[in-house]
Amino acid sequence: MSLSNTLARVDADLAAGRVPVARQRLRGLVSSFPHDLTPRRRLAEVYRLYGDAAEAGRWMYLEEDRREDETVAFEERYGSPARRMRALAWRGPESLAATAFAQERLAAVRAARAGELGRPVDWDDPASYEERAYGHPPLETGGWTFKGVLMGGGCAVGVLLHLAIWVVGVVTILD
Repeated sequence: MSLSNTLARVDADLAAGRVPVARQRLRGLVSSFPHDLTPRRRLAEVYRLYGDAAEAGRWMYLEEDRREDETVAFEERYGSPARRMRALAWRGPESLAATAFAQERLAAVRAARAGELGRPVDWDDPASYEERAYGHPPLETGGWTFKGVLMGGGCAVGVLLHLAIWVVGVVTILD
């Protein structure tokens, strides 16, 4: 479905009071048309209906006429450049942005994350900018751990108890 047809459906949803449906349609449009600022602006308007300044700021972040209070709320909720990169849902180089202001904002966020990591990052490769973005330790790739042994042992005991109760039940029925 085209952008204009979906925006017309969004208008109909909003007129009928189906705000969550309109929001979902707009999120799909942002995903399908990440470089078009119109669905982002409309999504910000929907989040204003909810009173969610941070999300309104998120979707207006690339617009020059954004509201400062919403921008501050967005930057507080998504405190690091890595989280902002993920939240903005951008794909491709900044040069694809419709306005020079949007290009500058995207470049500033990417440059801030690259500065934190000390290496280049790419909008199209989330792994390049999400490295420990949320403070999680790296995943363990193998080996035995005390916690793992305890969990495995507990599961084995549970299975054996279940099996024993089942066998006792079958023997009791057959007697």
